[in-house]
Amino acid sequence: MKMPPTTYRFISLLIVRCLIPTLLLTSCSSNRPDFMALYNSAQWRLLEEQQEMDDYVQPPVIVVPGIVSSSLVNELGEEVWFGPWYKALLSTFTDLALEIDPETLEPKPSSIKASTLPDSVLLFDFYGSLFDVLEEHGNYHFTTPGTPYHKKERRYYKFAYDWRYDNVHAANALDDFIEQVRKDYGRPDLKVDIIAHSMGGLTARYYMRYGTADVLNDNDFPVTQTGAQKVRRFVQLGAPNMGSMSALHQLINGYKVVIRTIPVEVIATMPSIYQLLPHPLHNWLINTDGRPLQRDLFDTNLWQRLEWGIFNPATIERIKQQYESDAEGERQVQLLQAYFEKHIERARRFVWSLTVPVPEIDYSIIAFGGNCAATPSRFVVEDIDGESFFRMWPKEIKHHKSEINYDRLMLEPGDDRVTKASMLARQSLNPALPRHKYSFFPLDYAFFLCHNHGQLTGNISFQDNLLNVLLERQFTEFSRQDVDTMLQS
Repeated sequence: MKMPPTTYRFISLLIVRCLIPTLLLTSCSSNRPDFMALYNSAQWRLLEEQQEMDDYVQPPVIVVPGIVSSSLVNELGEEVWFGPWYKALLSTFTDLALEIDPETLEPKPSSIKASTLPDSVLLFDFYGSLFDVLEEHGNYHFTTPGTPYHKKERRYYKFAYDWRYDNVHAANALDDFIEQVRKDYGRPDLKVDIIAHSMGGLTARYYMRYGTADVLNDNDFPVTQTGAQKVRRFVQLGAPNMGSMSALHQLINGYKVVIRTIPVEVIATMPSIYQLLPHPLHNWLINTDGRPLQRDLFDTNLWQRLEWGIFNPATIERIKQQYESDAEGERQVQLLQAYFEKHIERARRFVWSLTVPVPEIDYSIIAFGGNCAATPSRFVVEDIDGESFFRMWPKEIKHHKSEINYDRLMLEPGDDRVTKASMLARQSLNPALPRHKYSFFPLDYAFFLCHNHGQLTGNISFQDNLLNVLLERQFTEFSRQDVDTMLQS
């Protein structure tokens, strides 16, 4: 009797999925790590109890989120970001625009404040599974700053900050946060562990290099490493260390949230988005032959010439319509454009401040990120009948050259927002090419995951390796009493 094709395929799949792994002494049911055996076994707990006798304190963990990842509340305590589900679906979030001081061209203090880090948004996991793993398998206890440390326990903290302001502002807030944790522990020399997601990785890197100093007012970047002196281990997840083309898309077209878009004129008031632009070392623009084109992304004249973002006539008209008179509307447009010019130059200095060489550095970075999703990496300039057109996506190119793979040129492996090269702070995806001397990045080691940017925190491999990184106790962390005990045993 001849076997039906469907039955044949089923049996073949069964052999591949179950029989072969069984022969390799693995399980057909699951390839997930057993967290209970790895971190919660009875033997593991017994050894931990024995260590309670020494004076070792497990460094507290601080989770530093990325852009848009802290909830924001107004003066009444109402959540304005992300807000109720219907707002997240339907709002354009114009109330998030920062008010600009016309004298200083700086954002004014806002009545909106950061609140917390969400477990989930619209039923999508945000940080919830990460917090669950820290608590259930790492035996960490969520704690808020200001809670005195009385008993020996592992603690983790959620560093919520207003992600609309620039990263120097956030670095200052992070330092205040760490100093309060030190006071809670009664240990002015306490070091913390940092888990930094997305833009939070840039905030933390700036803090490690410069502490609370603002070095973005000129091109001199005096590294002090005052922040690094307060950190034991530094873990990055999906950090755009060489910037992100997604930020460029957002400054040109607005920030898409589910089915609506936060307008360009709102996004342009937020200094943080400028600081996510691709680093000048990244060749963000090529022609249809695949050759790099030298264009300064941080030059306001380029934006004006291309009529991008707040220099787009339709955007300008939309801004003017919000005011009673044309003169008032024109003043607002000019104010926003002057603000843009100041903060895109500040962003240029920010990205350079993170990659200039450091002779001696006191810390290293453990980096996790995705490398399986096609991620925006370049725009293409296409010339048609003497006119140039900027193409943001491969499908927009009208006249394909058969020998050119535009998908490969314009999209690189990453997590759909951050390329692998950016995560590693490299100017090139090719690992065999030497790192540029001005892309200094003190990488300890890296892990690559097959998850998109918004799902990285829930990746089981990340969580497993993270617990091992956090809980591993180095020899230098043992006390003199530990060493004497080991030598006598």
